[in-house]
Amino acid sequence: MASTAVAQDLKRLTQGPHVHRNLSTPQLVESSIARGEGRLSADGALVALTGARTGRSPRDKFTVEDDETRERVAWGKVNQAFPPEKFDALLQRVLRHMGERDLYIMDLAAGADPVYRLPIQVICEYAWHALFVKQLFIRPEPDELSTHVPEFTVIAAPEFEAVPERDGVRSSTFILADFTRGVILIGGTKYAGEMKKSIFGVMNYLLPQRNVFPMHCSANLGADGATALFFGLSGTGKTTLSADPERRLIGDDEHGWSQDGVFNFEGGCYAKCVDLSPEKEPQIYNAIRFGSVLENVVLDPHTGQPDYSDIRYTENTRAAYPIDFIANAVIPGIGGHPHNVLFLAADAFGVLPPISRLTPEQAMYHFLSGYTAKLAGTEAGLGSEPVPEFSTCFGSPFLPLAPKVYAEMLGRRLREHHANCWLVNTGWTGGAFGVGKRMSLRHTRAMVHAALDGRLAKEQFVTEEAFGLSMPVACPDVPAEILNPRNVWADKSAYDAQARLLAAKFVENFRKFDVPDAIRQAGPRA
Repeated sequence: MASTAVAQDLKRLTQGPHVHRNLSTPQLVESSIARGEGRLSADGALVALTGARTGRSPRDKFTVEDDETRERVAWGKVNQAFPPEKFDALLQRVLRHMGERDLYIMDLAAGADPVYRLPIQVICEYAWHALFVKQLFIRPEPDELSTHVPEFTVIAAPEFEAVPERDGVRSSTFILADFTRGVILIGGTKYAGEMKKSIFGVMNYLLPQRNVFPMHCSANLGADGATALFFGLSGTGKTTLSADPERRLIGDDEHGWSQDGVFNFEGGCYAKCVDLSPEKEPQIYNAIRFGSVLENVVLDPHTGQPDYSDIRYTENTRAAYPIDFIANAVIPGIGGHPHNVLFLAADAFGVLPPISRLTPEQAMYHFLSGYTAKLAGTEAGLGSEPVPEFSTCFGSPFLPLAPKVYAEMLGRRLREHHANCWLVNTGWTGGAFGVGKRMSLRHTRAMVHAALDGRLAKEQFVTEEAFGLSMPVACPDVPAEILNPRNVWADKSAYDAQARLLAAKFVENFRKFDVPDAIRQAGPRA
């Protein structure tokens, strides 16, 4: 909750003729076009460009260090400390900047479960940013708005650029979280995903205090009512694999696991749409219509049709839309305790099996490791090739607390609810990036379906040498020869060398964790 002084400043800012509060979707679309912020695609989606920043800016993200956060936050490269007095000064400058502009304010919430719901307010300089957050967060009913009291306020000022020497930040871009005042400041970037992820960080800070495990994962529901979770960083397939016509979508990115089950933090989806097609991802493709927001997607100048293969601005093209644009979505986004948990890794080395079954100890090892590959465009400064990375808990950029807090919560829930755990490689096969090819989405879907409906568990399993992972020798609708990654490499000695290299990276990364021997020994054998 904001302090009294800050609350008064925000109240003054959000009053007056320059303020447009809780506009409808058509009103926000009309305002965006009239202001020159975007244009409509042939299918009715609003298309906006984000300029130089086409992804998150993690080096420009800070947390205010004060009595609230000093002993709780895991300070370091991810959670960079920021002085309260510097935040105060920058806040006042941003408020003056915003006070001179038309503002678009949305009263929203995070958390589909009313017991754990966080009321928020987003103050936007751009109408299209207001439309983005309207579609991405929980939208209160009209009769709820009269009693809506935000506990956190996000101020998005893309046209305010910081001066590093004056403001104490690294560049003209900044994302600052103040947990005492309940305020998040975002400036110098038009990339709308910063607003979404800033609230995810807040939930990751607050919910463990209430015995809720916050997760960077998607979730869906089978015809049998069984919930499944998909962990993974951007580009690993969380949104794609959870948006499944044969299952009902709970949410595509952020969830909590409470004593009652799983619930979505959001009211919408934020899907990558590079090379999007109705054949590969029909649910996402069909969700892009009036009310959706497309970021950095190229339109045909004559027809207005999106060209999802054109990545002239970035490979990180995005679509944001309300979750009810998915025909079989679960509303509200609440499910039971998961029967299956899947870890998705885009393995740029081409070493990991397409799917493997994890023991409880292996599950903890790979959750803490959080191996994946950052893909081009998902963050500022990345080049054209994937960069192998270990992102603790499959979401370290968004975790304010120590990794062991989240890992212990996962371990407890896996044991309590007897959930199966699987490691799925959505990356490369037959060679590393540049030599091999990306795993077939059709085959990955088939393996995931077989895991979730219980058929895969009935197959025979063998153990591969480098990582000690348990691989099926057969899977319905999948060629048997691709299930063992070594078999797909033309040069078997090259695979062995690559496996040793990746195993060494795992071992070196895991040295930083203080865990029981059983978990450490569940890692690579090489």
